[in-house]
Amino acid sequence: MNSATNPLPWYGLRVKSKHEQVASAVLRGKGYEPFLPSYRVRRRWTDRVKETELPLFPGYLFCRMDAADRLPVLMSSGVVGIVGTGKVPEPIEEREIAAIRAVLDSGLPAMPWPFVHPGDSVQVEWGPLRGARGVIEKVDNRQRLVVSVTLLQRSISVELDPAWVVAYQPKAHVPGKFAATARVGAGVKDASAMAPPKRS
Repeated sequence: MNSATNPLPWYGLRVKSKHEQVASAVLRGKGYEPFLPSYRVRRRWTDRVKETELPLFPGYLFCRMDAADRLPVLMSSGVVGIVGTGKVPEPIEEREIAAIRAVLDSGLPAMPWPFVHPGDSVQVEWGPLRGARGVIEKVDNRQRLVVSVTLLQRSISVELDPAWVVAYQPKAHVPGKFAATARVGAGVKDASAMAPPKRS
C-alpha cells in the first residue's frame, strides 16, 4: 500500500495490551507496513531463565498508512485507535522513526525509558549508532542516548560512548540547516576540528 518513491507517512497506533504482535501480523497480512520495535529481556522462572521479546513501546506500534483511508486499519484485530490530536490522526516524524531504527540496527541493548521531550538534541556521528538523533542523559556515570516519539510521549534509551556524539544548533540564516558542535564532558568543541575516534 506504499510507493517506494513516495512512501506514506508513519502513524502511531494504540493497541490492546499484549496484542502488539497480533495487530502487527494482521496489518502486514492486509498489505500495510507495520513497525513494532522490540527488545529482549531475561525472565526468571521457577526452574529456568527464559529470554522473552517485549515491545519497546508497550501498547503501541507504528504503521505507514493513508489517514484518509484509515477504516481498514481501525478494523484490524487488536487496534484501538490512531494517535493524534482529538479525533484527527497526526503522523509521526520520519526522523523519529529513523532514530528508533538506528538504535535497533546498532545491536546495542535498548530499553523503554521515561519520556524526555526532544530539546537540545545530539546526533551520533560514529560507532554503531551512527545517524541516530536524541537527547543525552547521564545515569550512574554513564551516558545514554534517549530517543523519543513526541506524539506518544514515550522514549527508549541505549548506552553510548560520548566520543560518538555531536550536538547540533540551527543556523539562523539558513532555515532547516544545522551547524555542528561536539559536547565532550562538560565542554563544547568545534566539531569541524574533531576526527572520528581512532580504532585500537
